[in-house]
Amino acid sequence: MDAGSTPTSTIFLVLRRLRPPLIVLIVIFAVSVLGLTLVPGPLDANGAIQRLSFFHATYFFSYTATTIGFGEIPYAFSEQQRLWVTLCIYLSVIGWAYTLGTVFAMLQDKNFLNAVAVQRFSRQVRRLREHFFLVCGYGETGRLICKALDELGYRAVVIELDEAKVGDLELQSYSADMPALCADAGKPDTLIFAGLTSRYCRGVIALTNDDNTNLAVAIAARLLAPALPALCRAEHTDTVANMASFGTRHIINPFEKFGEYMALALHSPAAYNLLLWLTGLPGTTITRHREPPRGKWVLCGYGSFGKVMTEALENADLPVSIIDRAPPADPTHTWVKGDGTGTEALRAAGIADALGIVAATGNDVNNLSIVVTARELNPRLFTVLRQNQVANRALFDAFESDFAMVPSEIVAHECLAILTTPLLAPFLDTVRHADGTWAKTLLDELTGRFGWDVPAVWSVAINLAQAPSVYRMLMRHEQKLRLADLLRAPETDRPELPCRALLLLREGDPPRLLPEDEQEVRLGDQILFVGSERARKDLALTLFNGHTLKFVLTGQDSPSGLVWEWLAARRQAREAARI
Repeated sequence: MDAGSTPTSTIFLVLRRLRPPLIVLIVIFAVSVLGLTLVPGPLDANGAIQRLSFFHATYFFSYTATTIGFGEIPYAFSEQQRLWVTLCIYLSVIGWAYTLGTVFAMLQDKNFLNAVAVQRFSRQVRRLREHFFLVCGYGETGRLICKALDELGYRAVVIELDEAKVGDLELQSYSADMPALCADAGKPDTLIFAGLTSRYCRGVIALTNDDNTNLAVAIAARLLAPALPALCRAEHTDTVANMASFGTRHIINPFEKFGEYMALALHSPAAYNLLLWLTGLPGTTITRHREPPRGKWVLCGYGSFGKVMTEALENADLPVSIIDRAPPADPTHTWVKGDGTGTEALRAAGIADALGIVAATGNDVNNLSIVVTARELNPRLFTVLRQNQVANRALFDAFESDFAMVPSEIVAHECLAILTTPLLAPFLDTVRHADGTWAKTLLDELTGRFGWDVPAVWSVAINLAQAPSVYRMLMRHEQKLRLADLLRAPETDRPELPCRALLLLREGDPPRLLPEDEQEVRLGDQILFVGSERARKDLALTLFNGHTLKFVLTGQDSPSGLVWEWLAARRQAREAARI
């Protein structure tokens, strides 16, 4: 589809396609009307020949050619006129048949249908009056992203080259319409047409399975909308370096990201589980993984993912035997030629005395075959299983591996963490470098309080846009505000909200991890919270509504509305006068 098409181009396309039949109809109409004015009619009472005027001829042929038929007016026709009308009727039938045939052929023409779809998409994007994310690519990762954004209350505009995937998006039961365009996201005109430069666009997410297309999106976003955050998927080191050279702030390589996860799990299992819990997809439950063992490992498949996993294991001082169909001449590693699906290669790699195995090939069936065969030879193995297709989830769930590497889910987790909750990224960096004991203590505290279901994670800035009631109160210097005072539910007994502050950023001060309840809240503070969805909504009500804020702080339910506030003020004034 040509995304550069405009709504007016659809009109011109229709006019071009219908130009010949319209000319034919106009000629037939003109000749018929002219003939009716020239053909002699019956004689009048004075014996003069009557003739139709142009008005009567046009009127008569209009309802005759459209098959309505009111009869012969303003008088009964002569034989000559009826002969001419008969000829004109057949001519009009031919003209209308030609025209309708052209219309039906146009309605089945792919270019015309594409033009109509572009017009509809353009109208949907122009009418958006709320923030949205531009998602390029509606594959497995894009589907997860759109579903999560919809559950979080965000809109998305989708660009996808595969028409079947666009049709699949339209069949999804999203709470809000998501405009979708079947086009190449690598073209700058397509991105502009989809709202890249719109003031409502909050970010660009490039998730296609083509690194060159994702690179083109990154470059276009950097040059056309430099203020927008751009998140781009890349699976090759050259593409990553090229994106970085253009200043792309968020480059997500699922293989390298999982390598970081694996290294974190080897270094601090509690920190790894905490990271999974905080960045999980909404509505899912995190399963706590057992700790990866320290000992000999076997890796099958030395591709992009295999290289990353080998590096992660070797950095943890773990010996690795590599099984590959075409092992390179590399004396620094232990190589076994094969694919790992058979027992010969696994035995040659020392699977009997190994503690862990990584199935890292690009084929899901082969990966499952590898780990099943390896478990039969060594039941105590710790398994890391690469899942390439989300559609095969049922098979992978049935096996119950210790770690499952799903590229689409890894990219989705990172995108959501960066886009929807900006403060989560610096907190996760702290978690990655934190002491294992600290991470375990925090994990036990949070999961003991909120369970292992993925919680709501959100950030709040104490400013006029995100917290107007608190902002006005602090601007008036009415009182100091503690974090504990703010985190109470607007209910009768004002119970504590089921949430926890994880990070507080204040200009000029170092970041404050896990701020205490006595922490003072000031203007400009940015606070990261984790808790239940109900707590997020209750806190938002407190931050936006001055009456709710007053009730949360004092327990007094003040009247709302101009009349009730005026009456309450008069009553307070009378009581003060009596005192």
